[in-house]
Amino acid sequence: MTNPAIAARQSTRAVFASWIGTVMEYYDYACYGLAASLVFAKIFFPATDPLVGTLLSLSSFAVGYVARPVGALIFGHFGDRIGRKTVLIITLTLMGVSTFAIGLLPTYSQIGVLAPTLLILARILQGVSAGGEYSGAILMTVEHSERGKRGFRGSLINTGTTAGLVLANLVFLLVLVLPDEQLMSWGWRLPFLLSGVLVVVGLVTRLTVEETPEFTAAKSDGRVRKMPLIALLQQSGTQVVLVAFGTVAAGTIFTLSTVFSLTYAKMALGLSSGTMLAVLLPATVVILVFVPVFGWVSDRVGVRPVFLTGAALLIVLPFVWFALLDTRQYGWMLLGFALLYLGYSANYAVVPAYFSQVFPPAYRFSGMSIGFTLGVIGGNAFAPAVATALLDATGGWTAIAVYAATTAVISFLAGLFLREQPAASAADEESPAIVDHADDQVGARD
Repeated sequence: MTNPAIAARQSTRAVFASWIGTVMEYYDYACYGLAASLVFAKIFFPATDPLVGTLLSLSSFAVGYVARPVGALIFGHFGDRIGRKTVLIITLTLMGVSTFAIGLLPTYSQIGVLAPTLLILARILQGVSAGGEYSGAILMTVEHSERGKRGFRGSLINTGTTAGLVLANLVFLLVLVLPDEQLMSWGWRLPFLLSGVLVVVGLVTRLTVEETPEFTAAKSDGRVRKMPLIALLQQSGTQVVLVAFGTVAAGTIFTLSTVFSLTYAKMALGLSSGTMLAVLLPATVVILVFVPVFGWVSDRVGVRPVFLTGAALLIVLPFVWFALLDTRQYGWMLLGFALLYLGYSANYAVVPAYFSQVFPPAYRFSGMSIGFTLGVIGGNAFAPAVATALLDATGGWTAIAVYAATTAVISFLAGLFLREQPAASAADEESPAIVDHADDQVGARD
């Protein structure tokens, strides 16, 4: 029997190790999104029409999301075969190296078309690593936690997304005060190079965490699959689709508010990026505070009601957000972000506990990675480019708000049909033909 004190320490370490990795993942992604909105169009995608350059730059942002399924398949497979811990060390390293490399790239004026090619390659590697990072971090936390505490502890991982965003924005605020010539020559590189610090902290922390009890038990009981993807598709294919749909709204809202809002400030409001960041950053306090609050509430009322409440709010709040942004008054703009993030917090807080528990442990990594990744593509990947195109085509925000609200309807409907697995899932005992009997023998010897 596991010593309760040791289990508690491991649970705390798992939360922090997962949190710091999530901070890094979203720091890296936020850095790329900010750079794609503010500088990459000029230094990597020069074009006669500034709108074309911006769209190309934002499309390169989407490439990372398109690459995520590759990472989801690879790391989901090995996460269910060899364990969560090893995969999380690999994904963190790959993410850090690819982000650091972006800060060293020569520009279009220096090496021509090879510059955007290398940028996109680094972005693809970011996407591949992200395909396994977030889902693995969720499982490391959830599977180290008691069932009655998974909502709160899982929600703490989602504060890492905001912490990474805030950190990236703070660093960019510092470099944006540089003269334009210095910003375009070397200043933009600093946020990417600083990611190396997060890599070191994350790796040191993750090396101290043991494998999760649920994966260890699945391995000992002979429930580890040779081909977890096959088991997933045979037994939980519908859940994968529902998780993907359920993820769409939060991803769309997060990316529109953190990436597209900077483009909207320039194109529609006539405000500087610095002004919009000065509104955005204080508003993220809402996420940092209310994501854990809603996680705590979900441990008492259930994750599904909290998720559905958040999705319902996100059907309405995009219209409120844009209307308040159009006032160009700091206080009203801040209120718009705060209200939007309240709905986002309720919806996204319970994603770790809710979505991970719709799959049994034997192929949970694959199910969570693939489902979440498909949802991220549908939500995050193209949202900035779609919103920019809609703004250019219509000249206003109504179509963009309708677009965001539609994704919230989709997530709400998905949440109506998703159900958590019971603590002891019979699904783990099905399909004996695809159980890894070699692992069964190992478990028997243990």
